[in-house]
Amino acid sequence: QVQLLESGGGSVQAGGSLKLSCTASGDTYRRGCMAWFRQVEGKGREGRERVASMDRTGRARYADNVKGRFTISKDNANKPLYLLLSTLEPEDTAMYYCAASDRCIPGLAPRDVPYWGQGTHVTVSS
Repeated sequence: QVQLLESGGGSVQAGGSLKLSCTASGDTYRRGCMAWFRQVEGKGREGRERVASMDRTGRARYADNVKGRFTISKDNANKPLYLLLSTLEPEDTAMYYCAASDRCIPGLAPRDVPYWGQGTHVTVSS
């Protein structure tokens, strides 16, 4: 089993920054792929958008609409996963979820993810 706990959400003005953290515990091999998804109001779990992911080698991937603005990082398997959100836009307003899976497959979708945190909300005002 894997347990995930996010923190760091909040309210900022457009152009501002936030840093989200995800503390993970449990079986290391079950969290070979760590990712951040976000869910906007009105969409269900399957509508969650993958924002960024990092595999066990440290390779990071980003959604096109956050490239250059968001940075995913993790020092090692026993350290928190981070997501630095910069140059925030109102369209970034969402609930952000930390997610874990055994491996990062191409097109990682919510249905592929067995472990989720409870989410942390980000609100960006114009």
